[in-house]
Amino acid sequence: MILKRSKSLVFLIGFFSFIVPFAAGAAVSELEINYDPAAFTAPATLSVATSSPESMAASLPWEWQALTTIYEYSFATNGFYDPSRPLQIKISYPDADKYYKQIFIYDAWSKVWRPIPTADEPETGYVTATTDSTAGRLILLSNPDLMTVGSASWYAFKNGLFAASPDFAKGSVLRVHNLANGKSVDVTVNDWGPDRGLHPDRVIDLDKVAFSRIASPAAGLISVKVEPLKIVVPESKKAVPQSTGELTLTASSAVLVWEKNGQVLWGKDEEKVSPLASLTKLVAAKIFMETKPDLKKVVSYKKADEEYNNKYCPPGESARLRVKDGETMTIEDLLYSALVGSANNAVESLVRVSGLNRAAFIARMNEAVKKWGASSTRFIEPSGLSPDNVSSPLDYAIITKEVFTDALLKKISTTQRYTFKTRNTKKAHTLTNTNQLLKTNTYPIIGSKTGYLDEAGYCLMTRVATAQGNLIAINFGSTSKANNFLDNEQIIRFGQRLLQNLLAKDK
Repeated sequence: MILKRSKSLVFLIGFFSFIVPFAAGAAVSELEINYDPAAFTAPATLSVATSSPESMAASLPWEWQALTTIYEYSFATNGFYDPSRPLQIKISYPDADKYYKQIFIYDAWSKVWRPIPTADEPETGYVTATTDSTAGRLILLSNPDLMTVGSASWYAFKNGLFAASPDFAKGSVLRVHNLANGKSVDVTVNDWGPDRGLHPDRVIDLDKVAFSRIASPAAGLISVKVEPLKIVVPESKKAVPQSTGELTLTASSAVLVWEKNGQVLWGKDEEKVSPLASLTKLVAAKIFMETKPDLKKVVSYKKADEEYNNKYCPPGESARLRVKDGETMTIEDLLYSALVGSANNAVESLVRVSGLNRAAFIARMNEAVKKWGASSTRFIEPSGLSPDNVSSPLDYAIITKEVFTDALLKKISTTQRYTFKTRNTKKAHTLTNTNQLLKTNTYPIIGSKTGYLDEAGYCLMTRVATAQGNLIAINFGSTSKANNFLDNEQIIRFGQRLLQNLLAKDK
């Protein structure tokens, strides 16, 4: 038995196991590598060095959080290594962690970290994996968007081996372990839920049939561990993988702003001026509210309102409130139609009933944004149908902050569904918000607006509350409707990570 230690190097001769501790404050994480003595044809010498995750922060995937140090190891031998006898990696993590964990190995050729299949043992606080690489860098990372340890309940729906998950996409296959009795069941995700806003520690819900395999339904709630067997990744996410510390989007320009101080936390060509499409509507709504309207006043719709829209878009092709000349509704109904349903004709109706002539109304829109400091923004009509309505993500962040000083506009912009009836014809109208991120309740959204034109691509502004202050996430020119929401969601999540890291450093 010969064991020598020199600074950060560990030499092991004649043994098949080694342990390298790493102290992080009061907590200690450990790397252990076990191997079959027959794996090497001659004695092997192992060296290990450790470094801080911050030393490679730019390459670590930002969606994940480091649980351990970076371990750089290498075996030296005068013989040969038999890759059919893989090295057994075991890493303990210092703190209880209820999220999906994987060991990542650094790919020096592509300069990215790649995950390897990892088994988590949360009861004892360690993970295991295998590798046939005799040298490399590795680290244990945790994904705080994928909870794998917590409670589970049941529901009666499909009567099969199914589950509802707020984290894993439909089609994903998960092995759910009952931590109390060791029983497990394999289930396929076919629904969304439970709502983490209501049940923060609920990791998954199982169909009653699946729940019965590992516990009595009378138990109601059990402690479980979820082991992903097959993770379904949507095609849109495959198009923009977040494999490094830099945010990747399909959008041509974007910005992330910390609202309380106006700080740009991240940007991609954020000063680039381009069409902003229906994001125009929020400015029109702000100017309309400044006229102090009586929202309960009943007004008539005029066919002439949509004729303004037809100058920029063929009749019937733009988003519109489907009403006829002479039908009546309240001004409030028009306002919700303009922002929730993004109805272009409703915007023109608001302009008409504002008490200002149309040219004066548009002039006020331009005057207001200049006063707010959005110097690159210009409007020639109020709905966003003209590609000559232009702004930049940075300008629109300034606009967003000013628009949502109006509490009603904040409320309307985040209303998922609005229903009303025309007063004289009693025709029912149901409007659904065009921002799909509102449907899942994943983020505390306190302001939003979508936009699309052929010339603009897909655009989205979302304002999200956090414990550290509001975030404004804006993307212009995303390549598809699906990528529009994915791009914006990535910006939001990236911002949440940044603020969490800032808070951690302050502590």
